[in-house]
Order: sequence, then C-alpha cells, then structure tokens
Amino acid sequence: MCYTLRMKKFSVVYQIYPLGFCGAEKTASEEAHSRLGAIADIIPDIKRLGADAVLLNPVLSSTSHGYDTEDLFAVDRRLGTADDLRALVAAFHKEGISVILDSVFDHVGRNFGPFVRLRASGGREYRDWFIVRDGNTPYGDGFYYEPWEGHFELVRLNLDNPAVQEHLLGALKFWISEFGIDGVRLDVAYMLPKWFIKMLRQAAGDGFYFVGEMIHGDYGRFIDETGIDSVTDYECYKGIYSALNSRNLFEIEHSMTRLFGNEPWALCRGRDLLNFTDNHDVSRIYTILNDKRDVYAAYTILFAMPGTPCVYYGSEYACEGDKRNGDAALRPCWRDVDKSDGRLFGYISRLAELKRTQAGLIGTDYRKIFLTNTALAFGRGEITAAVNIGEQPVAMPLENCVSLIDGREYKGVMPGKSCDVFRRL
Repeated sequence: MCYTLRMKKFSVVYQIYPLGFCGAEKTASEEAHSRLGAIADIIPDIKRLGADAVLLNPVLSSTSHGYDTEDLFAVDRRLGTADDLRALVAAFHKEGISVILDSVFDHVGRNFGPFVRLRASGGREYRDWFIVRDGNTPYGDGFYYEPWEGHFELVRLNLDNPAVQEHLLGALKFWISEFGIDGVRLDVAYMLPKWFIKMLRQAAGDGFYFVGEMIHGDYGRFIDETGIDSVTDYECYKGIYSALNSRNLFEIEHSMTRLFGNEPWALCRGRDLLNFTDNHDVSRIYTILNDKRDVYAAYTILFAMPGTPCVYYGSEYACEGDKRNGDAALRPCWRDVDKSDGRLFGYISRLAELKRTQAGLIGTDYRKIFLTNTALAFGRGEITAAVNIGEQPVAMPLENCVSLIDGREYKGVMPGKSCDVFRRL
C-alpha cells in the first residue's frame, strides 16, 4: 500500500492526460507497456512549476480514450501495470505532490465485463446493471440501452442497482488502498445523483478530495448539496478567453463578482472552484487567443482570482491544440511538445509561488478596483492583480504598491500589453 498524502486544499493543480502524454496506442493493447515512468520523469519540472497536486486523466483499463472503461480494477495496459501506477503515486508523494485520479462512474465502455455478458445473453444477464429497454442500437444489439449523451460506445450505468453501487464503491476503495491516491475527479458529475456522490464521499473517508466536472449550473449549490470540495469552473474558463478576444474585460469581471464577490448574493463565495484556461476537452489557450501576447494576462487572471488554478500539461510552454482538429490535437505526446521557450513557464511558476505564499491570494476576498474594456484591476486582501490588454498606457488607482513579479514600485501607470500582481507597501 502506498503512503497517502491527503490534502483538502491545493495551491496549484497540474493536469496530465496520460494516454496522450505517454504516446500510447489509440486502442487497447493486449500486452502491457510500462509508460507511466515518462510522467515520473517530469516530476521535478512539475514541482518547479509550483504544483502541489497532479490530476491524472483516465489510467484504468479502457478501449480507446479512457472514458470507455473496460475494468475499474485494472490499469490500462497501454500505460503499464498496477505496480507502475503504485510507483508513480509514491514518486509524487515523495515530492509532496498529491495525486487526483479521474473517475468515471456514470458510464462504461462496451467491453466492460457485465455489458459483454449482457450482449452475449441477448439482453438478459446483467440487464439491471444498465438502463435497458426494448428496441435496438446502432450496433444491432437487439435491445436498447441508454448511451451517454448519444454516444453509444459509452453505456450508462444503472446507479439505482445496489450491485452496481457495490461495484463502484469497491473500485474507489480499491484505488485508495492499492494505489494511495488522494482524491478523484468525478467525470460528468452533473449527471451523477447527489445521493450517489454522498455515498462515494462516505466510502472514501475523511480527508479525501473530490472535484466534480460541472459545465453549467449553480456551482455553489452543487458543492453545498453534495459536500464535495470543488467543481470545474467553466464559466470563468470561457470568460477569460472571451473577454481577452473581444476586448471586453467586463465579461470576466462580471463572472468573478457574480461568483466570488463580497455581496451576499455571490454564488460561490467561500467555496473553492477549480479554475483553468484549457484542459483535455477544449482548445489550448494559446491557440484560441487572437493576440498571443494576452496569454500572460490570461494566466495572471487565472492565478489571482479566487479558487485553485489548474495548468494543463504543455500549456506552460504555450503548446497549441485546436479542438476542431479532434481530441488527439489536445492530448499530444510529451516528447512532441516544444519546450525550448521557457518564458511562460517562468512566469507561471512565479504566479504559483505567489498563490502559495501570499495570504491575499489564499483567502476568499474579491473586489473590483478598476475596469474598462481593456484594463482591469481587482483586489484580494492586500494583493492587487492588474492587466492592461490595450496598446496604450492606463492610469490605475494603485498607489503605494510594489510589484511581486519584478519588485519594482508601481508608479501609477500600467504600460500597454502588461500585467502584474502588486502588494500594498
């Protein structure tokens, strides 16, 4: 059993999609390939970047992309063995980095054992494990089952079935006891019954971290009603790149005030959201920005706003990837990522240091200080973050402040195309 390093609050999360990162085959392999060591090799870089947690997208046995699970109790052979995963988790723990594992409890792949039995029996055995009714599917199964969002390669589970509950809860306990993980990301948490999420929390025990994938909805209410620690903040993800591209910083500021402001109606004040500029499902921030220079402003907002910032592997090097070219374009092999320019890496690592050490950025306070279409300043306790995405200098009311990026005293004017984090003198 691995030593478990459990933390309920992180400074920075680093996200990796292992099947892509390791250059694995596109479909399931019959033999094991020990590739997880490639992730262990970059632990020093992850630590240097400033992350204290790593989120690993699917590592369990699957047919193709990882979310079409075949076996919840086995490591994907394309990545390695159970021993390889145990060694990877232990290596992260040795450096003080917690490990969050992606978990899929809503659906499985068509090669999932009980579903294979269902098909072989003509729709009789294990029927109550899934949401099955009369009809047919595009695969010609002779019965109809509920797919995930219309994708018939993903079979939704019947979570009302006690046998399914036992299987899934047993898998979670297995990951904790066998691999020593510290938390899970709940894939499509917005589709999971809240009572089931509470069951998962109880099974995991105290100190185990849960972050739910949420796209829309009331983030704060979902956290309160399920008791999980965090949800993915897609509202501010969209707000950051959209505000920068449209030259309308009112958009992202409105979202931050709506979610985190000091007003009593703020939806997520005092709650922790997982914030990001890109991930394994969306175009890379450097690709989507109209003006590439704005990538520094994007990360300044990301790290200075309330919540926990998450950096997707490769984006610290301005890696590109367009969703229109398919998911593979978003999930490159690490050896193919151009890491020759370390300027953005250095800037993000400085922001991570501030996120870890500055009380204002650790707390929940948020207040708007200055706002125009192209300039924004907001306060977090004694800390102020400011961005100017316009070409011309802008005067901001930030007297008696010193830059935490380069140590220079603020002189009242933010140059064009600049961003900074200040502390009051």
